[in-house]
Amino acid sequence: MKSRGTASIGAIAKRVGLETHVLRHWEDVGLLRPGRDGAGRRRYVPEDLVRIAVIQRSKAAGMTLEQVQVLLDADAPERHRVLAAHIADLDRRMEEMRRSREMTEHALSCRAHDVATCPRFKAAVDDLVGDLGW
Repeated sequence: MKSRGTASIGAIAKRVGLETHVLRHWEDVGLLRPGRDGAGRRRYVPEDLVRIAVIQRSKAAGMTLEQVQVLLDADAPERHRVLAAHIADLDRRMEEMRRSREMTEHALSCRAHDVATCPRFKAAVDDLVGDLGW
């Protein structure tokens, strides 16, 4: 039975597109603290749903659960260091994605049958290949 203003773990899992074991794991590691009803069943309130959304968005951005814990703990002494490092990682990944997009766009319009033989396409991977000196 649903209590007013709360939802079961199954209902929340369905709503956010996760398996219930994921929510239980997040609870085990301290990211979630849902209330309990008289029978001991988890009852999620709107604030829990917001917290779950923050965790999902952070995970999608590449954060580890440990980083998410720091993000959600305003009193964590390493909070700014961890978040600054994550921003640097996002910047690095965004640059990689920009290069990948540029390379893919070139491949889409390239007349070479084998794009790996195209000098301009090869230039897109020079940062990985470097000077082979062969």
